[in-house]
Amino acid sequence: MASKRQRITDQSSSYYGTSPGSNFMYNPSPYAYISQPPPFPVVRLRGLPFNCSEPDIVDFFHSLDIVDILFVHKNGRFTGEAFCVLGYPLQVDFALQRNKQNMGRRYVEVFRSKRQEYYKAIANEVADSRGESTHHNVPRAKSSDDAKDLAEHTGVLRLRGLPYSAGKDDIMDFFKDFALSEEAIHITLNSEGRKSGEAFVEFASAEDSKAAMAKDRMTLGSRYIELFASSLEELNEAVSRGQ
Repeated sequence: MASKRQRITDQSSSYYGTSPGSNFMYNPSPYAYISQPPPFPVVRLRGLPFNCSEPDIVDFFHSLDIVDILFVHKNGRFTGEAFCVLGYPLQVDFALQRNKQNMGRRYVEVFRSKRQEYYKAIANEVADSRGESTHHNVPRAKSSDDAKDLAEHTGVLRLRGLPYSAGKDDIMDFFKDFALSEEAIHITLNSEGRKSGEAFVEFASAEDSKAAMAKDRMTLGSRYIELFASSLEELNEAVSRGQ
């Protein structure tokens, strides 16, 4: 099944360029992988708390560059497993040092993984979210997509699943078919003042926000973005929580 979620591809010896916030000790030498392509920098986590969130994993791997986090579900339920893509291949070794360290009251196992396992998990997640099976067809229950189609639009959309590196200019480019200003884009923060992976966008009209829903589950950088009809009240509440 073709997916709108197109993932990261190799471009150089360091996959994603140098992050301004990276600790230099994690960045590989430019000569480290001259003779062969660098391994894909992904690890698998097992035993995560069932209320685990992306910020929890960012905190767990503090000082490492997190490019993507994929939670694994089965029949719509979180399995306690996740994949975490890192900024550089050498960061995998540092991530493995967190094996059997605690997150809350649970210890988390960290394993080295492969690109193929990560991509297969993505395909399974997309199929699971749409009520489909990767092995055989099953009856599909009423999905969240149906609710989105029926939602009332007020001109405000909520975005979920943003890369933590995304800025307002990236969101403007994502909605490049619409006239947006930076003032219309609100990237929300969590209680610790870090980016939450969500944002709100104010469009010129309800018609524009409804038309923008065509971008639902399209990719921004390495992530696919979920869109939801929202309101000024929800926007203001979310912004105030991060202040």
